Order: sequence, then structure tokens, then C-alpha cells
Amino acid sequence: MSEPIAQIRAARPRRFRPYPKYRDSGVEWMGEMPAHWDVSRTKHVARLESGHTPSRQHPEYWQDCTIPWFTLADVWQIRDGSKEYVVDTTEKISDLGLANSSARLLPKGTVILSRTASVGFAAILGVDMATTQDFVNWVCGPRLRPEYLLYVFRSMGNEFRRLTMGSTHQTIYMPDVGCLSTPVPALPEQHAIVAFVREEAAKIDALVAKKERLIELLQEKRNALITRAVTRGLDPNVPMKDSGVEYLGEIPAHWELKRLWHLTPRNRKIMYGIVLPGPNVPQGVPIVKGGDVAAARLRVDALSKTTFEIESAYERSRLRGGDLVYAIRGSIGEVEMVPAELDGCNLTQDAARIAYTDRVNGLWLLYVLRSRSVFAQLDAGALGATIKGINIRDLKRAFIPVPPGPEQADIAAFLNVEVAKFETLAGKVQAAINRLREFRTALISAAVTGKIDVRETAA
Repeated sequence: MSEPIAQIRAARPRRFRPYPKYRDSGVEWMGEMPAHWDVSRTKHVARLESGHTPSRQHPEYWQDCTIPWFTLADVWQIRDGSKEYVVDTTEKISDLGLANSSARLLPKGTVILSRTASVGFAAILGVDMATTQDFVNWVCGPRLRPEYLLYVFRSMGNEFRRLTMGSTHQTIYMPDVGCLSTPVPALPEQHAIVAFVREEAAKIDALVAKKERLIELLQEKRNALITRAVTRGLDPNVPMKDSGVEYLGEIPAHWELKRLWHLTPRNRKIMYGIVLPGPNVPQGVPIVKGGDVAAARLRVDALSKTTFEIESAYERSRLRGGDLVYAIRGSIGEVEMVPAELDGCNLTQDAARIAYTDRVNGLWLLYVLRSRSVFAQLDAGALGATIKGINIRDLKRAFIPVPPGPEQADIAAFLNVEVAKFETLAGKVQAAINRLREFRTALISAAVTGKIDVRETAA
């Protein structure tokens, strides 16, 4: 965060000036604050209400449900971190469930804060609703504007990380919640801070959206390049023929058309892995799930582990370095090459292992499986309403345009170079996005803690 804060300080003479006088807030994460501001325990300026889940053992509590009920599932569905108000929920509870439990109907304008799982998530209720016990809820008093408190919470990431306890189930315990402190300027200054943050954040968000669109365009061009190379080859003058497959179109006349399973060894067929891997164990066999099919996650230290006893029944689906793993559930279509360090590991039913014969170039096949022409064949038959999945039979039967061995190597080498260019560009754009988001967070923190005086700017 030091670089964004330095940028804010550097911009002070132009836009962001400090207050004329400061004093120690007495709270470590706040540091100094304007001398005329107050600091208070949050529970003294906002009524603290905990959430609750009515008992599932009483079916009548879950009949005729009409009251919005905010859960962690709603947090995971909110992808826009800048969203202030929440209105819709995936679940509802009944009047009877509310009346016979510790759940509370919270008024519109309540600030909710997640203290488990997605620790630090904060939003404002746009309508009256209840929450689960994963949230602590703050009904602001007359000295506190909900939007200002929301921005205070969103600037407290480091403080929340300090208070979070637990290795597997992370949470902030209620005694620590009760000790949270908030800087409290006068209401007119809170209004000015909220107006300033909204305006500046909107500018930053617009820049981020443009850069995210640029990354999408780069990915589209990269995917088009891959698809063209693996279906039409590198020679633009080569004679073509109709493949007879809707999603492939024409392919070079000297290429063959084969089902994917024809490229795999007889003794290592395409298959998924462990159906019930059980809970993660500290010492065991690493397993690749569908969500692990990404270069950054295919590492021993990043994977869940199953017991040796469970894994021993799935010897035939063990991985070797150089194999390909294909996500067949969830984020279907992701494919990566297995690194050497995962030799002997296994996978779950959410991913498929694709081995290949010594006549197949593994990198070429990796790019083929990443192409739109192959994915379109599989996506057309994907099943599932909430979590889409690819039938392993469809994966085996996918049509693959196969060039001679030397041409496979040429295509793989060409794509390695060209794809690297796209990834370098996308990496630079993503780094810029990360800096903008850091600056956004630092700017909010500077405003709500009084490091910059935004009253004139907001006016």
C-alpha cells in the first residue's frame, strides 16, 4: 500500500491537502487524525446486531419464506467489490422462523460486515432483511452515516487480517468485533467524504473497466490465433478440405481427423479420478480438482490431499508429468500440462486426465484442447443447471484435426512465442489494474481517516 499512499501524498499540492492540525487517534490502524474529529468504539455510535440461522430441524420455519436473508452465498455472487447496496438474496426465511429464533429483521440502511469466510466484506442493506450468523450488523445512530461507516470498513483490510483467527475456518471473534473503533467526524464532513469517495472511485472504476475490456480483447485475439493455427496450420497457401465437422470447418487436405481417444495410449485412457476424496488431510496424496486446472494452482503446496488408502483404489487415474488435465466440471474447458512435481498425484471426478502416445506432441495437443473448435464441441453437450459438466464420453469422442508430427512441433513452437506476447501484454495491463485498485483502497482510507481534507474538493 506504500506506493499508492505515496501517490496520494505527491498529489496533495494539486488536489489533496492535509487538515491544518492533527492528533494521535490512539488506534494503531488509524494513526493520526484531524484534531477536531472524535474516535469511538463502533458499537457506541451504531447498534450492533448479530445474524442468525433459524433451526433447520423445524420445517415450518422454512415454509412460505418471504423475508430476504443474506448469506455467504450472496457474497460469493457479488463480483463487483464497489457495490454499496444489496437488495436481492438467494434465500429467504419465513415470518415464523424469524419470530422463533435469534434472527432479527434489520432495517434498510444497516451496514453488514462479514466476520467469517469472506472476512471484511461490507455492504449496506437496500431493503429490510435478516442475515446469517456469519455477519455482524450495524444500525447507525444519529452521529454516523451508513455510507461513511461502509467506507471505514472497506479501509480496514489490514486490521481485519490482524484480527482473523483460525487456519481452516477463519473468523473474527465477537469480543474483537466489539472492540472495533471508528473515526467520527461531524456529519457534514461525513457527507463530504462520501461524496468525494464516490466521485473518485467512479473515475478509477471506469479506468479499471476499460483495462479489463482490453484484457478481454487480448484474450479473444489469443484464442482466435490458437484456433486458426491448430485448425488451418501455418501455411496460408496449403490446399484445404472440408472436415465434415460443424465446429472445425475446413482443415489442410493432408491432415487427418481423429477422435481424441485415438491419440491416447491403450493402457492410459482418458478418465476422471477419485469420486469421494474425503476431507483434506495434512499428509496424503495431492489431488487435482476442476478448479485447480490453472498454471498457478498446479503445485503440491496448493492442492488438497486425500488419504493414501482412498487414493490406492484409483491407481489407474494417477498422473504423470507431461499429462494434460482438463476441467470437466465448474470452469469447464480449462486445460493445463501436469508439471513433473505432480508425478504420481491423482485427480477427482471434476477433472480428466489426457495422456497421449509418443507420436503426439504434448504442447501441440495442449493448444488444440484450448481452441474454440474443440471447446465448442464439448460445450454444446455440457449438462447441468447450476454447475455445468462435460460428459467424459463426449471428451473422448471430440474431433481433433491432426497434422504430421513435424508440423505439430512447428505449430507448438509458433504458438509458444505468439501466446507469450499476448500474456506479457495482458500481464502489464493486469498490473496496472492492480495498482489502480490499490490506489482506490488507499484513497478511501486516506479520506475516512482524515489524511486528506476533501471538504473543498467535494464541494
